[in-house]
Amino acid sequence: MPAIAEKLKSKSVAKKSKHLDFLLHTHATLLLQRGIPAKLAQERLGHSSITMTLDLYSHVTPEMAKLAAASLDGLLDKRKGPAKVQGE
Repeated sequence: MPAIAEKLKSKSVAKKSKHLDFLLHTHATLLLQRGIPAKLAQERLGHSSITMTLDLYSHVTPEMAKLAAASLDGLLDKRKGPAKVQGE
């Protein structure tokens, strides 16, 4: 499957780069928020390296910060891991 960036560029959506950038940023952020591996996000976005993806999109949202805290808390208390907490 072609990278999402290539699909969007091939359609009329790409006429305004601001809109394309916004869509790609939203797409990447949502993937990472859902716990999708950064490597998969990199491939979907068409980035040549994972470094580029992580530099651009690894900012921490409030939800991601809560998930990280819950994960650490779970490790310390031997409760559910982040995959279980996230789906609740």
